[in-house]
Amino acid sequence: MRSPLVPLVFACLVAALLAPGQAQARAGRFAWPLAPPHPVLRPFSPPSTPFGPGHRGVDLESASGRPVLAAGDGVVVFAGRLADRELVSVEHGGRLRTTYEPVAPVVTTGQRVRRGEVIGHVQPGHRGCAATACLHWGARRGPEYVNPIRLVSPGRVRLLPLS
Repeated sequence: MRSPLVPLVFACLVAALLAPGQAQARAGRFAWPLAPPHPVLRPFSPPSTPFGPGHRGVDLESASGRPVLAAGDGVVVFAGRLADRELVSVEHGGRLRTTYEPVAPVVTTGQRVRRGEVIGHVQPGHRGCAATACLHWGARRGPEYVNPIRLVSPGRVRLLPLS
């Protein structure tokens, strides 16, 4: 005899797999900084030492001029030119900061932003980008760089036995 929980577990699994982005956006504090699609052209690769080589964020394929959205509620701590590029950096609390580059900002330092609010527009010219334009999206908790994809994705789906 089959357990009455089997259909319920199956239905929950199907719902989670069919709309993971929507479920995550409703349930989580963070969302993607670009409207779909947002293919990752270069993944996160943390440095083994504080000043060592690595990729301290992800490069998302985009188009020049595409709106960049705040991944979460926070305060803009920097919006402008830094060295050879423009960028926006948002402090979210809990020592978490996200950074978006190259972006022509439409926000100013000190401004409060909400998740999904336009903070700028993608600019061409990101070094190492395999596409016409990429958004480099980074995240840091205190001094440690973290994979920003983990803000919007719960990670691996793991099925457990019913018994």
